[in-house]
Amino acid sequence: MSGLRKLSLKKPHEEAGATWPAIAVGAFVAFGGVLFGYDTGTISGILAMDYWKGLFSTGYKDSKGLPDVSPSQSSAIVSILSAGTFFGALASPLLADNIGRRLALVASSLVFILGVIFQTAATSLPLFLAGRFFAGFGVGLISALIPLYQSETAPKWIRGAIVGAYQFAITIGLLLAAVVDNGTHERNDTGSYRIPIAIQFAWAIVLIGGMLVLPETPRYLIKRDRMDKAAAALGKLRRLPPDHPAIQGELSEIKANHEFEMAIGTASYLDCFRGGMLKRQLTGMGLQALQQLTGINFIFYYGTQYFLNSGFSQPFVIQMITSSINVASTIPGLYAIDKWGRRPMLFWGAIGMCVSQFIVAMIGTLTTGQDSQGNILVYNLPAQKAAIAFVCIYIFFFASTWGPLAWVVTGEIFPLKHRARGLSITTATNWLLNWAIAYSTPYLVNYGDGYANLQSKIFFVWFACCFLCISFVYFFIYETKGLTLEEIDELYTEVSSARKSTHWEPTITFKQRESEAHGGVLSKNSHDHTHEEHQAEKRVEEDNAAAQV
Repeated sequence: MSGLRKLSLKKPHEEAGATWPAIAVGAFVAFGGVLFGYDTGTISGILAMDYWKGLFSTGYKDSKGLPDVSPSQSSAIVSILSAGTFFGALASPLLADNIGRRLALVASSLVFILGVIFQTAATSLPLFLAGRFFAGFGVGLISALIPLYQSETAPKWIRGAIVGAYQFAITIGLLLAAVVDNGTHERNDTGSYRIPIAIQFAWAIVLIGGMLVLPETPRYLIKRDRMDKAAAALGKLRRLPPDHPAIQGELSEIKANHEFEMAIGTASYLDCFRGGMLKRQLTGMGLQALQQLTGINFIFYYGTQYFLNSGFSQPFVIQMITSSINVASTIPGLYAIDKWGRRPMLFWGAIGMCVSQFIVAMIGTLTTGQDSQGNILVYNLPAQKAAIAFVCIYIFFFASTWGPLAWVVTGEIFPLKHRARGLSITTATNWLLNWAIAYSTPYLVNYGDGYANLQSKIFFVWFACCFLCISFVYFFIYETKGLTLEEIDELYTEVSSARKSTHWEPTITFKQRESEAHGGVLSKNSHDHTHEEHQAEKRVEEDNAAAQV
């Protein structure tokens, strides 16, 4: 039993109130990841559907003489979604900082619905491409806003798992896309692609309905100087009255932090690359870029076609299996984020991905070839099955570490003044690399004049990037487990090296810092609690018991 207690995640004794409302809210908001995952996952199957290829072909024939879209058209179809997401992510602060995190998610879902309408109605490439762009713009907005909302509402001791649930929802979306594609790909009518696309209406409507009733984030309300509403929102999340000392103490710390930042000046996009913010911004951008460069989207964008080329007669089934592994592997990662920390998870995850990608590259290179028409020849099918097994092992390491943690870390390293803009830039970086990979992959992998024809050798590229991930984590990722967002800001201010962050502990609150800045007199011991904090501690036991009822 003692071993189980050590492995469990427990609410800290000093935390007043209940935490399940904030957990439930964060888990629901993570549902937006289903939009992200499903939309990116469904295109892999659609591109391999015979009816869709015949309907949308503009005259191009594949190596078997069958109608298909050209590699350049395939590249545009996949990558235009990522182009839309790039611009959507950059536009997210315009909504988040003006109408609020909650209503911004509603507006983003409406943009996404417009894109789904265009794709469902399309019978030719131009309208289909337009739909892909608008759906991408909506997904880009959502992908920046959800970690922002979650980070600003989650309790510090389980924030990693809550924000990481966004990646879990993405994996569920990818799995659902694989299942639906498998169920419709043999249809010989427009339902083969319209059904998978139209299902996305349901995901968007669920998210809109929930966001209309959920509270705004307390930190946004403080940013807008609405203290009463901030107290009510935080009280709802903690199941405590707005005037409770614990609520007032937490709000005072957030407000003091924000006022301390604002006293230095307002924030612009350029300010995200100045002074102490430069390290955080480059860390977030590097983390999101490397998450894409590990090669995960090659598997989920082009995996169906890759498995088909590798000699498997049921590539849609294999895509379902890899998507299921992606979902299942995320679950232990959500637990470990707040139990073992950010640095060790990212570090060992990168090592596991690196080894797996190298083995897949070697097997694919040594056991396959091509005929004069560019068709793949498989010399050793058992070896290819082993390669698929290592693809699954790679997915396990990605889904349990780099998948959720890229969103967790970037959601918590920025101070309130810069958070919406900083997070939008890091998310846009993710989508920029996503676009680059989606656009370039057909040119890198395919056979023919003007194409690199790398085939399985593409995994050597992902191996090199995973090797780079190991060094990046060691030198640049700070350990932020168990710290409030305001304490993380202090961590970056006081600790110059990421390697020294694991043993750092906060020494002064922003309320104390504000008092010092205004010439106030602190108590003899700067760690002493205020009168309100003493009151909060006395009432913790009573409130915890009441909150469980």
